[in-house]
Amino acid sequence: MTAEAAAALIPRGANVGMSGFTGAGHPKAVPGALAQRIAEANATGAEPFKVNVWTGASTSPELDGALAAADGIDLRMPYQSDPVTREKINNGDMHYTDVHLSHVAQMVWEGFFGPLDIAVVEVSGVREDGSLIPSSSVGNNKTWIDRADKVILEVNRWQPPELEGMHDIYYGTALPPARKPVPILGSGDRIGEPYFRCPPEKVVAVVETDAPDRNAPFAEPDAVSRAIAGHVLEFLSAEVRNGRLPADLLPLQSGVGNVANAVLAGLVGGPFSGLTAYTEVIQDGMLDLLLSGKLLVASATAFSLSPTAMDTMTAQLGELRHRIVLRPQEISNHPEVVRRLGCIAMNGMIEADIYGNVNSTHVMGTRIQNGIGGSGDFARNGYLSMFLTPSSAKGGAISSIVPMVSHVDHTEHDVDVIVTEHGLADLRGLSPTRRARLLIERCAAPRFRPLLQDYFARALGSGRGSHTPHLLEEALSWHVRYLGEGSMPSQ
Repeated sequence: MTAEAAAALIPRGANVGMSGFTGAGHPKAVPGALAQRIAEANATGAEPFKVNVWTGASTSPELDGALAAADGIDLRMPYQSDPVTREKINNGDMHYTDVHLSHVAQMVWEGFFGPLDIAVVEVSGVREDGSLIPSSSVGNNKTWIDRADKVILEVNRWQPPELEGMHDIYYGTALPPARKPVPILGSGDRIGEPYFRCPPEKVVAVVETDAPDRNAPFAEPDAVSRAIAGHVLEFLSAEVRNGRLPADLLPLQSGVGNVANAVLAGLVGGPFSGLTAYTEVIQDGMLDLLLSGKLLVASATAFSLSPTAMDTMTAQLGELRHRIVLRPQEISNHPEVVRRLGCIAMNGMIEADIYGNVNSTHVMGTRIQNGIGGSGDFARNGYLSMFLTPSSAKGGAISSIVPMVSHVDHTEHDVDVIVTEHGLADLRGLSPTRRARLLIERCAAPRFRPLLQDYFARALGSGRGSHTPHLLEEALSWHVRYLGEGSMPSQ
């Protein structure tokens, strides 16, 4: 049927599970038709028409943006990156639940968010036996199909047919106390099936589409991101020399973004080979690593490729499809597997404080930026937890290293290494005061170091306690006095 007819099957107040993860594999037609229907209904001044939207992670302007602009979302979870959605959330016009990505499936199975009324899932094809060929992202689609009362399928012929067979959909998960170990011993292990199972009687609509994923190009690595990448490569080389990492490292995990992509690009020219990846997304730098031959296999839940990189991958899919595994995000981010494999986690952040606590979600402690995503899954369970960021923002006016973070996503207990363009601070085995000295010296921008050193010295000498010394009133007001004004403070 048409997208409009399918959208008419979604009732006011429904919990809707939609496919999509970092701009890949999201439904291309039904969300826009639903947004139009909602806008027309809300224009009449009757009872507001809103739905609750659950996805894998961020999607696209055609999904998140369109529904947000129509004031059509009451609750959004578990991750978003759309500017319209972000504004609605921060203005109090939309509720948002920020969830660790590995936790979503279990929370939905347990019913914490209520019943799943309908799923809207993009697939690459429908096979004769009714099984479904997954698209360019898996995300939470298995859970949506399993839990939804009704399923709307978007069959997108734009997706390359060579995707078939790349996926590994694991049906062995269970809720406590029946849970069993996930039997993955290596990044490339396949433990499931290539297809989704979906009872045909659940399918209430099939909409055919031919539209590309929505992924923006990455910025070319600049001097700052190249410097960060250089520090990471030097650190990993030292870990190999000291016998703490094997010569082929351990499975790599990388968050999405220009800095993380620059680190992956740096690995292409680095000294390491025989690499593997167990991560959330395959972005441009990881594709380059695969094509270079230095990365043997990559496990993820989705692609996050620029249009140019997508064209490159499509042309090479005949060979690459045997070296890429796309899994449900409850498996790609599974803490048990991340811990067993010993992943090297590399994620971005907004700010870190001098004791190693990290804020990756909120600006000024109150305004959500995107969400925690999967960074917590890997940071807390990986063998190495690294956070990367330029040392300052807004043209150097705002320091990324602060006395106390305005919002804590990753505590000092889950952060091993912090890297900026100025240097790398290895925090392992250090007391809080030693972490503070190292972070200020190695990672803070030179123009902010005197301020941070002065704060730390006065906190240390305040007599209030020397284990994690703070001047609480000043630490909290730092964000107002030094960050909120958008200008460089004077000494």
